[in-house]
Amino acid sequence: MSVLRSIESKLEALFEGVFGRAFRSNVQPVELARKLVKEMDEHRSVSVSRVYVPNEYSVYLAPSDREQFADYEPQLCEELQDYLAEHARRERYVLLTTPQVKLETDDELAVGEFGIATRLVRGPRSEPPTAPPERAGVTTIYRPEPEAEAEPEPEPEAEASAEDAWLPVAALTVAGQRHELGSHPIVLGRSKDSDIRISDSNVSRRHAEVRPSGDGYTVVDLDSTNGIEVDGKRVKTLDLTDGAAFTLGSTEVVFSLGTRD
Repeated sequence: MSVLRSIESKLEALFEGVFGRAFRSNVQPVELARKLVKEMDEHRSVSVSRVYVPNEYSVYLAPSDREQFADYEPQLCEELQDYLAEHARRERYVLLTTPQVKLETDDELAVGEFGIATRLVRGPRSEPPTAPPERAGVTTIYRPEPEAEAEPEPEPEAEASAEDAWLPVAALTVAGQRHELGSHPIVLGRSKDSDIRISDSNVSRRHAEVRPSGDGYTVVDLDSTNGIEVDGKRVKTLDLTDGAAFTLGSTEVVFSLGTRD
């Protein structure tokens, strides 16, 4: 198991234990970790031969959200700092100091909302001459996605005619199971709420999404820990053609175009 996956599992455990049962609608520690990494990636500073990233992160929470972390806030901040440091190491980013994460309270935020402000701050010792000047980032506000309304029961489909049987049908084969695709996006992940659930510890809860794109389909990474890999290379998106294969965690997924049985 990778170090990032191990740290993420610890953060998931913090939420899914006693605190998770009491605060299902509140901010989840693992959600904070993923958004902090997103902020690090989006606030990179490219120098002559280095890529610098922020080393100070302020997380603003609604009062009740922060209260749920009161008994283990120092441990949570430490886990988040380790998560950021490991991500920076893997991406070969330069940190002027070890990452620092602190929690703040913002009365204007609603339950489940949080903001993240980043800063790139020089350490107490002299830094390389190519280091960028200190700067503060804009606070980014994250709001929970609205819960999807219950969909009406689908009407029974009419049996396909002989002509329809020869129309091309897009499908994904995951762990030997074939899943036909339709006109709606499909989420792949470890969560039981995913459209296609993958039992792989290296797969994130909401890892990737396959979306209709023009006359075809595209798979998109949902800010997962281990990303999407094609021939050993990590990609953010991939346009799918017949026979295209990609890897989520340690699970291979194959896209195919065929006919109905």
